[in-house]
Amino acid sequence: MLDTPHITQTATRLTAVIHLTIPKDEIYNVMGPGLEELMTIIAAQGIQPTGPWFDHHFTMAPDHWDFEIGVPVSAPVVPAGRVKPGEWPAMKVAMTVLHGDYEELADAWGEFMDWINASGHTPAADQYQCYVTGPESSSDPADWRTELIKPLIG
Repeated sequence: MLDTPHITQTATRLTAVIHLTIPKDEIYNVMGPGLEELMTIIAAQGIQPTGPWFDHHFTMAPDHWDFEIGVPVSAPVVPAGRVKPGEWPAMKVAMTVLHGDYEELADAWGEFMDWINASGHTPAADQYQCYVTGPESSSDPADWRTELIKPLIG
C-alpha cells in the first residue's frame, strides 16, 4: 500500500556512501554486507547516523544497477575502504511511503511514477529509497516502511 504521494523540498544532508555497479540479480547479495560495512566504518570513526539508511539509484538498466548505499551522518566521514563522504542535496521531490514487503517495490514505483506523470511533473533519472522501518524492527513485512523519493526537474 502506498501513502498519497506529495511534492516537497529536501534539505541538504551529509552522508556516508558506498558506490556500487552490479548485475541486477546480485542486489540481495550486496545490500546487507554493504550496509554492514558502511555502519561499521562510521561507528569506527565515532560518527552517528542522523536518519535511516537509503539507496540512491543513478540508473536501473535491465541488466545492471548503478547506485549508492548511504546513511545521513552527524559529521563528515573520512574515506575508508569503499566508504566515501557524500551529500544528499536540497531538491524538489515527489515522495510517498510504501507500507509492506520489499518485494512490492517494483509495483510501488510503477504506481508512483504513474502519479508523477499524471500530475504533470517531470522526473529526473535518479531515485532514492529510504528504509524507515524494516526487518531489523519487525519480522512482519506489513510493519515495514520505505520512502520512495523521486527528484523532479523544474
